[in-house]
Amino acid sequence: MILQNHMTTNQKIEAILFAKGEPLTVKKLASFLNITTEEIEQGIIELSNSLENRALCIVRREDEITLGTKPEVSDLVESIYREELNKELSKASIETISVILYRNGATRADIDYIRGVNSSFILRNLLIRGLVAKAPHSTDSRKFLYKPTFETMSFLGIQNISELPDYEKTNQILLAKEAELKEIEK
Repeated sequence: MILQNHMTTNQKIEAILFAKGEPLTVKKLASFLNITTEEIEQGIIELSNSLENRALCIVRREDEITLGTKPEVSDLVESIYREELNKELSKASIETISVILYRNGATRADIDYIRGVNSSFILRNLLIRGLVAKAPHSTDSRKFLYKPTFETMSFLGIQNISELPDYEKTNQILLAKEAELKEIEK
């Protein structure tokens, strides 16, 4: 925590965006850092300026921002993604998609808890591959649900999630893990 106190707002924003690996609203960033949205906006400007001579940039859509790469490195990034898409799924990817399938949709926090590690980059890879889709959470507008796509279900040869092997047993285990998470959060 000592290091955090000596960091500038733009450094803290950069760290949060990197760690989260997904777009965040200015309001959410302000909440994380316990500062005003005006201070966040100033920090975003400073971060954008500090990234001027680097391959990263701030990508903004309305009130959401994320880290992205500059167009000058798009060929490089595209070749890496192309290579990733042609690879077999990693163990981490299979774990993540299994949680999503057996829960028929899960938040990133749920996936992270069940797997015990940050799943941001795995989820991004699964999204790019079209194996999962990101949808707004029905009861909490601050969260997203990652759901299996029709293509994934078709590839697995199932018409309904309940057709997955040991569906009931596995779903009960995942529900128990979810209950543990809610108990811990209290």
